[in-house]
Amino acid sequence: MSLNLLGLNRSQFEALCADMGEKPFRARQMMRWMHQSGVSDFNAMTDVSRGFRERMGASAVVSAPQVLRDTTAPDGTRKWLFDVGTGNAIESVYIPEGDLEDDSAADESTGRRYRGTLCVSSQAGCALECSFCSTGRQGFNRNLTVAEIVGQLWHASRSLSTGLGIERPVTNVVMMGMGEPLANFDNVVTAMQLMLDDHAYGISRRRLTLSTSGLVPAIDRLREACPVALAVSLHAPNDELRNQLVPINRKYPIRELLAACVRYIEKAPRDFVTFEYVMLEGVNDSVEQARELVRTVKPVPCKINLIPFNPFPDSGYGRSAGPAVSAFRDVLLQAGLTATVRRTRGDSIAAACGQLAGRVQDKTRRVMRRMEEKRA
Repeated sequence: MSLNLLGLNRSQFEALCADMGEKPFRARQMMRWMHQSGVSDFNAMTDVSRGFRERMGASAVVSAPQVLRDTTAPDGTRKWLFDVGTGNAIESVYIPEGDLEDDSAADESTGRRYRGTLCVSSQAGCALECSFCSTGRQGFNRNLTVAEIVGQLWHASRSLSTGLGIERPVTNVVMMGMGEPLANFDNVVTAMQLMLDDHAYGISRRRLTLSTSGLVPAIDRLREACPVALAVSLHAPNDELRNQLVPINRKYPIRELLAACVRYIEKAPRDFVTFEYVMLEGVNDSVEQARELVRTVKPVPCKINLIPFNPFPDSGYGRSAGPAVSAFRDVLLQAGLTATVRRTRGDSIAAACGQLAGRVQDKTRRVMRRMEEKRA
C-alpha cells in the first residue's frame, strides 16, 4: 500500500526525505504544493527535482477520502459526505460568514473581509453516546487516520478556492464534527500540527478549536502537546443532569473537568475556555438552572455559547423557545459572564450542530440494542 503524504506532519515528512537521501527543505517544498496549492500530482511540483518526484510517485500518494455527496444549503453552508471505507462515511461542514466586499466582515489579524469555518470529523461515529447528538446515536466504528482528518481540509480548501475565487477560503477550523477528538488523540494532534504549520495551512492556534465532551486526562495531554483553543461540551449545570446528557461525566465529573480547564488556560492561545450548552426544552433551560450554571462555572474564565437544539429523528428532545433562551442568556450576562446564542446554520441539509450522522457500521451494537429495547 502506498504511503499517503497527507498523513505526515513536517517532522515526519522531513524524516522520510532523510531516509530517501534528500534534504529537509524538500519536505517543505512538497508540503506547500500539497496543502497550499492543492496539488496531488507529483509531476506538477515543478521546483522539486525530477528524480525525487519519480521516486516519491512510485511509493506515495496524495489522496483525500472520496466525496460521496456534496450539498449546499440556501444560507451558503456546504456539507460533504466522505467515504472512509468498509461502509463508513463521515461528514464535514463549511460555514461562510461575511462578504469580500463587506467591511464589517474584516478580519483584524489578517485584513481579510471573509471568514470561513470548516467543521472537521475525527471518528466514524462516536462511542460517548451523548443523548442529544445524532452522531452518538449512530454508534462507533473506528478512529480516522491523520490523512482522513487532514483530507477533509485538503479537499475543502481545494474545492472552495476554485469555486469562490478565494486563495485561502478556510480561515478557521473546528474539531467539532463526528466523534470525540480526544479519543483519537495521537491522530488528531498530528493533524492539527499540519493545520498550524506555515508550510501547510498556516491556521493560527486561536483559529483552531478542539471541542471535547470532557476527557480530563487527554485535556492535560493536549495542554502539553498542542494547545489550541478549547471548547467543552458542558450542557448542564450539575452532575446529576450532565450524567444523563453526557455519560462521560460519570467518569470525569464537572469539578474535575473545570479544574482541567483552569490548568489548560495556562498554555492556551486564548485566556478563556468556551463552554457549549445545547438548549433543550424543559430539560436544562430554566432560569434556576441558569443561576446554577453561573455558580458552577465561576472558577473558570469562560465564554458560554448557547446552542439551539437541532432536531433529528427520534431524538426525544425539543428546541427551547426563543424567550426561554433569552431569559437564560440574560441571567448569565447579568452575572458578568460572556454569553452568546449561536446562530443555526445548515439545518436544512442536516449540517447544523448535533445533526451530523454520516454512515457508521456500528461495532458497539448500540443501534441494535436500541431497536431491541423499542420492540420490548
